[in-house]
Amino acid sequence: MYIGHWHLPNPVFVAPMAGVTDRPFRQLCKRLGAGYAVSEMAASNPKLWNSVKTSRRLNHDGEIDPIAVQIAGADPAMMAEAAVFNIQKGARIIDINMGCPAKKVCSVASGSALLRDEPLVAQIIDSVVKACTPYNVPVTLKTRTGWDRENKNALRIARLAENLGIAALTLHGRTRCDLYTGQAEYDTIAEVKANISIPLIANGDITDPHKAKYVLDYTKADAIMIGRAAQGNPWIFREINHFLQTGELLPKPDYTHMQAILLEHLHHHYDFYGEYTGVRSARKHIAWYINNLPGASSFCDQMNRIDNSHDQHKAVEQWFDQLVSRYEPLTVSTPAH
Repeated sequence: MYIGHWHLPNPVFVAPMAGVTDRPFRQLCKRLGAGYAVSEMAASNPKLWNSVKTSRRLNHDGEIDPIAVQIAGADPAMMAEAAVFNIQKGARIIDINMGCPAKKVCSVASGSALLRDEPLVAQIIDSVVKACTPYNVPVTLKTRTGWDRENKNALRIARLAENLGIAALTLHGRTRCDLYTGQAEYDTIAEVKANISIPLIANGDITDPHKAKYVLDYTKADAIMIGRAAQGNPWIFREINHFLQTGELLPKPDYTHMQAILLEHLHHHYDFYGEYTGVRSARKHIAWYINNLPGASSFCDQMNRIDNSHDQHKAVEQWFDQLVSRYEPLTVSTPAH
């Protein structure tokens, strides 16, 4: 599919997730088969642009195009300024966040809180699209089905967005009030897809190849976006793509493969964040990777007491070595690349 003039190699995308989809994770997911990745949400407030957190989020060195940056805010002029600022930092696609349900985002009337104010939604979209047009940078929108189940306005928002020049729409099959509870629903996504002509990306509870195919078939969406299911599981993109193309399931990665991917991820993670922040922020990624493996709980307890990257990396390597020696002869080896 295309977003603006950008042709994407496949329809399996990485969802933007705060504290997760940093540059090392996006690059890893793309290498393992993701056709597209959107950055963590970047603040539209200029006062925050020079903060360490925002500076990291705007670091796209070595990233595969198209670099997509998600911006969030409630002031149309400020959002337009943020879009141009990010274009100057390397963004090739700007994504507007109107889907985040987090309280700290919604409390300042941005993210999915905007779904209660359709005139403001229109003003923000119009302002950002007009700011990006001179740079030939397409603008996308990520949103939810509505504020709550009694007030679903995704179709009105979608039509408004298309009329104002949005190049593609990502729709999460929950309302803001649903947060991440319950089950995502796909009827609204299917209804929206049937009534707009711009590409639609379906999001929400897509956890494996079978579910991916089901959602694509049911909604007729142009692509799917994977969020939480990719945490500690970056090979999900390759698995889904293979299934969509062949109807066959790839074997699950063995411990040797998992070890290689995680150690590579940690190496780039430390380089990106530095020693102090890198070690501490890597803990959650390690926990996600090993969550369902034998002895994971006790190893995570040990991991949380390690405070330097050399020892953390070595501990992960040795732990997997023990798993390989104990279980690997019983598994089927898969290539690391």
